Amino acid sequence: MDAVAGPVLIPGDDGYAEELAGFNLTVTHYPKVIVGAAIDDDVRAAIEYARVEGLKIGVLATGHGSMSPHGGLLISTRRMTELTVDANTQTVRVGAGVRWGEVIETLSGAGLAPLNGSSPLVGVVGYTLGGGIGPLGRLHGYASDHVLEMQVVTPDGRMRTVSPQLHSELHSGILGGKDSFGIVTSMKFRVFPHSRFFGGGLYFSGEHAHAVVDGWSRWLLRAPDEVSTSIAFLRLPDLPSVPEHVRGRFAVHLRAAHFGSRSAGETMARELRQLAPSTFDSLGERPYSEIARVHDDGTEPMPYLESNIMLRAFDAKAAMTLLRITGPASTSAEIMVELRHLGGALNRPPAHPSLVSNRDAAFNLSVLSHPESSGSDRLFREMAPWATGTRYLNFLGGAGASSRLASAYDAADLERLRRLKAQYDPDQLFPAHVAAAPAPRIDAARE
Repeated sequence: MDAVAGPVLIPGDDGYAEELAGFNLTVTHYPKVIVGAAIDDDVRAAIEYARVEGLKIGVLATGHGSMSPHGGLLISTRRMTELTVDANTQTVRVGAGVRWGEVIETLSGAGLAPLNGSSPLVGVVGYTLGGGIGPLGRLHGYASDHVLEMQVVTPDGRMRTVSPQLHSELHSGILGGKDSFGIVTSMKFRVFPHSRFFGGGLYFSGEHAHAVVDGWSRWLLRAPDEVSTSIAFLRLPDLPSVPEHVRGRFAVHLRAAHFGSRSAGETMARELRQLAPSTFDSLGERPYSEIARVHDDGTEPMPYLESNIMLRAFDAKAAMTLLRITGPASTSAEIMVELRHLGGALNRPPAHPSLVSNRDAAFNLSVLSHPESSGSDRLFREMAPWATGTRYLNFLGGAGASSRLASAYDAADLERLRRLKAQYDPDQLFPAHVAAAPAPRIDAARE
């Protein structure tokens, strides 16, 4: 691979460990070769090399993902940082290494907003290929629903332009299939005219957990699509780097964003503040560039496991179950348990087909755990009566995530994924994490 523009690294080389560094420290990578792709031809050369040498291929951008093949070839895309904006057509094109924070900042002067996630540190391409549920999701849908075009290097080494019009079946398979069919080197997608929002967070002590969960779940019944909210139970360590209002204690964090008028946002804030006395309040009108203040996700790499289930409903009995298993009086030690309100445009079919399932879900219940914890197993068993039977692909992370990936698809989408895998990657150059086994379902007998 002498012609590769980026670095080629093997174990022991300077920069090898740094190239592997990711956000989730439980994910360990031991590739035989790393190719730090700088241009599309680097990706093509790396895939050709892997084919000749019989190496499986993994891809790494920002390190929020879950896996790469041990002993194989890892393609790092973080140097692929193209970012162009067309304000007239309200579209953006990004390279595979671009993070959401860069897109948000670039768009801020044009009064436009992308369908980003909660953290600005997450890579655009990987997030979007997994669906993409963000603050604007109830208003505009999944991020994947608005992808217009992708450049993809498929396992045969060919560079393809895919869109709803070109290689449409491959386009629909990559959206939800992630890297099952090759590596996306760039992506073009729609953005939307939002320059401001009203939102932030309310934090409550554990004594108010029941009142907040009960009041919030009833308040949601009349929430318009312009509103995005979630509620999280936090158990963060007693460390100086942790904000004082959540340090070393159980806390309830209500996250909210309103994309309508200022007066409507103020009404939302007033009603949510009435749920219980808060320990910290950051609700207010903000530029969209401050959207990360809604969730206030951590910014330092850490070891964690991540899993989730989708819920079709969340009634009073579900609320009592959640509080009993993970509330302030429980023995739960999970870092975070979040219940995110879905619905709105997230329940509508996309204009063009994709493998992003879960269109019937009303909520997502996700858990961030310590690596040695198995607490989410019990929670998901107890919440099974309200579960749809599937998971959200992007919230499956850490060691062992590959065994759960098939459950991110309904039966029809999983069959289509396997058929496309056989067509485009019959030699399974890209490990067939979700195509290898029947999809496990979520029921009361198992997670």
